[in-house]
Amino acid sequence: AMMCMAMGPGNDMFDSTRIIGQNIYLKARDLYEKASQEVTGPLSSAHQWVNMSDVSVELNATHTVKTCKPALGHSFAAGTIDGVGGLNFTQGSVEGDPFWDEIRDQLLGKPSNETKACHKPKPILFSTGEMTQPHPWHPDIVDVQIAAVGSLAIVAVPGEFTTMSGRRLREAVKREFDSHGTPRMDVVIAGLCNVYTHYITTYEEYQVQRYEAASTIYGPHTLSAYIQLYRGLARAIATNTVQDLPRGPEPPVFNIGNLTLVPPLTDDRVPVNKTFGDVLQEVRQQYRVREVAEVTFVGANPRNSAENATEHNFLTVERYTNTSDSWHVVQNDASWDTRFYWTKGFFGRSSVTIEWHIPHGTEPGVYRIRYFGHYRKKPPKGHAVSIPFEGTSSAFEITSL
Repeated sequence: AMMCMAMGPGNDMFDSTRIIGQNIYLKARDLYEKASQEVTGPLSSAHQWVNMSDVSVELNATHTVKTCKPALGHSFAAGTIDGVGGLNFTQGSVEGDPFWDEIRDQLLGKPSNETKACHKPKPILFSTGEMTQPHPWHPDIVDVQIAAVGSLAIVAVPGEFTTMSGRRLREAVKREFDSHGTPRMDVVIAGLCNVYTHYITTYEEYQVQRYEAASTIYGPHTLSAYIQLYRGLARAIATNTVQDLPRGPEPPVFNIGNLTLVPPLTDDRVPVNKTFGDVLQEVRQQYRVREVAEVTFVGANPRNSAENATEHNFLTVERYTNTSDSWHVVQNDASWDTRFYWTKGFFGRSSVTIEWHIPHGTEPGVYRIRYFGHYRKKPPKGHAVSIPFEGTSSAFEITSL
């Protein structure tokens, strides 16, 4: 898996994210500014619940196939080319690994013969449809939906369709509208809607069993099932018979409020002769544009600030103004050029390092970096409380040279 590792167009993940995001924004703005067709017409919508682990699909006049109980294949653990997994899993696995299969059998139980046969050629790593403790690991009941706004049909899909899967679904929906008196519909696939069910590959992609195919949890005929279901929704909208669609099975409701793997918060502590917000490592006195200003503070768990998240900034970069003898915020924790790193230590101690990657175009002047946090303290009696604190770096100068 490591032989095939994509890093993107930048020097690192931060840089690649910026480049890709900027390119998407520029193209989106270009399309928006050039848009000439106004969307007008009636609003309509069709929605159904369906048991995706038991859908019969008519491939043709003589062949009917079915979907499967959810399961993930070995290549799921291999990850993708831009985010590989660990251990010795590889993409394209159409045979199981006896070592990992034995560990699975001992810890989670064997997949049933029925499920293994249904998912072929996928070798099952996790038979999630047969794993129900403390709750089902994957959904059986999934919703499908189309919303139509005039000539625009938004196909709300509960997962990540591969490019070719999306094309086939889009064309099938468009043909269904065309054949029932609603021609020239613009069909758009909107992924990750309502329920998340991993990936949906084509039947051909499924045979190769790369990551996306191993993550197609309802088996090799998942796409065919969705195409059949969405054609039914499109037909109902086109013929104004949405009210006649069967509602389908009711989805279960689970109380997972107490189910968490996040460790509980503990009291925060400081080193000897220090207090929260004290500077452990100072900034330099002077920086140039495109250098990195960095400061480290005595910190506390950022989760303590969760209750103030809507109005809370973990950091600000401020510029001094001579005329008013005051500081003004120029960057915060939402700024692309700032970084916030929390490092957990021992016995409740922790530190926070803030970086400011000084961007091109920054005005020369005097700046400082501030840190805002909350430390947790539990009094001898009563509940723990979060107490706000702040820290401030020394002032530093940014020069244009």
